Amino acid sequence: MTVTIPAKRAFIIRPARPADAAAIADLGAHTFTTTFGHSVTAEELQAFLDESYTTAAIEKDLEDADRDVIVAVDTDEDSNNKTKNNGDKVLGFAYLTRNSVEPCLAHLSGTAELQRIYVHPAAHGKGVGSALSGRITAMAREQGFDKLWLGVWMENYKAIRTYERWGYRKVGHHDFKVGPVVQTDHIMLKEDLSS
Repeated sequence: MTVTIPAKRAFIIRPARPADAAAIADLGAHTFTTTFGHSVTAEELQAFLDESYTTAAIEKDLEDADRDVIVAVDTDEDSNNKTKNNGDKVLGFAYLTRNSVEPCLAHLSGTAELQRIYVHPAAHGKGVGSALSGRITAMAREQGFDKLWLGVWMENYKAIRTYERWGYRKVGHHDFKVGPVVQTDHIMLKEDLSS
């Protein structure tokens, strides 16, 4: 998946649409593979991608009443930045998930999960991740939540530093399975949704 991001480019954040499902699946599979592919076998990785990052899996997520999915899309008028179906080019996506809980957070009320936040590597450093995070935070606040949590692989140091800059702190951990491989995720909590 090749995406060219001009040095100065514009993007918008909007709710994901069914027509975005294939692009979200492609970006999710690409980003997951880039970040985690080295830590599991090719067969284990493919099985996970087939379960989580197919167009059908994303369509199911978009229909889930407990999830809101948003995308960052390129607004550059250049036709090279359009998808094959002439739709918007998805640069990143994020999920706000309700009714999910971790044991280390069970004593808290008013929590929602920032379940996924993926940005194409070519768009890193362009403000896409911060914009997605800001919109998810605002959505959570608008829906009456006062805390957000997320899980992040303990070896994804760059993401951990980013989440800490965004106001999250480590409060626990859980196991994340990719086939028979068990990785440890930090559970991080943001208790101030005013920013």
